[in-house]
Amino acid sequence: MSAVKDATAAAQRAEKSLETRLTLLWHEIDPWQQDNHYIHSGYRPASNSYRNSARSLFYIHNETVNVYTHLLGAVAAVSGACALYRALGPRYATATHEDVVMFGCFFLGATICLGMSATFHLTSNHSPQVQKFGNKLDYMGIVFLIWGSFIPSVYYGLLQHPSYVRFYWIMITTNSVACAVAAVLDKFRSPAFRPIRAAMFVALGLSAIFPVVSGLKLYGLQALRERIALDWLVAHGLMYITGAAIYAIRFPERIWPGRFDIWGSSHQIFHVLVLCAAATHLVGMIKAFDFQHSQPYVTSDRLHLLDLPWF
Repeated sequence: MSAVKDATAAAQRAEKSLETRLTLLWHEIDPWQQDNHYIHSGYRPASNSYRNSARSLFYIHNETVNVYTHLLGAVAAVSGACALYRALGPRYATATHEDVVMFGCFFLGATICLGMSATFHLTSNHSPQVQKFGNKLDYMGIVFLIWGSFIPSVYYGLLQHPSYVRFYWIMITTNSVACAVAAVLDKFRSPAFRPIRAAMFVALGLSAIFPVVSGLKLYGLQALRERIALDWLVAHGLMYITGAAIYAIRFPERIWPGRFDIWGSSHQIFHVLVLCAAATHLVGMIKAFDFQHSQPYVTSDRLHLLDLPWF
């Protein structure tokens, strides 16, 4: 009887120790927290408390980089949106509400994506239910970012061809909804579907090739490089693809397990490349905006695409 009591007390002490430690090892965390077995340490204990999860902002763990890259990115997106809103009108007399809406789509998508991502990674140790819901929001945020990047690029690239713009807007919106629906399905979020998840979102991003092909047929390569800052858009796409590929194959931790638990894991690299890609896309949008408003066909009473009937 004494041995049983001693064993029970030891188990309780061990459980209490796990609760009070800031970080745990892979074999110490609950099964629902185990996603990447190449990451051996730095895991936060299950908190069952939003407040306790939020406290992890103030110490280092294996989600710190994931949280802060996109938390600070979301703040930067909101700040950038406010700054550009004040700058768009005075920059050109021909700037209209359409320009505000186009840049608004980009910043809305970026803010939602980065904000949802930061929230998910911060609260991922709360409970199985919260982690599951947050993971769905994380993927939906990626859809918002791609959609918000696509809409203005098509607008500035094909401004003189509203039928093309409407078609591609409908296409990307339909594809985005399909990806968002897939992202909330329980089967889709399992670790076994990691490569498929990455492939779907890469395919969604690669759908930007279609309006680029239309632009090449209409204007030619050199003109399109000026109209939509094609070089910047290509760089932006390559960053997304590279990040998704690194995330899918779990490099470099797959090669050196345990060495990138806190700094430099595949998910963190993906986060940084998402920020770089978003910034690159914004530069391209500003260049496209400048080009369009330097053309004689763009006047203050130019085609108001957003006011036209769609059918």
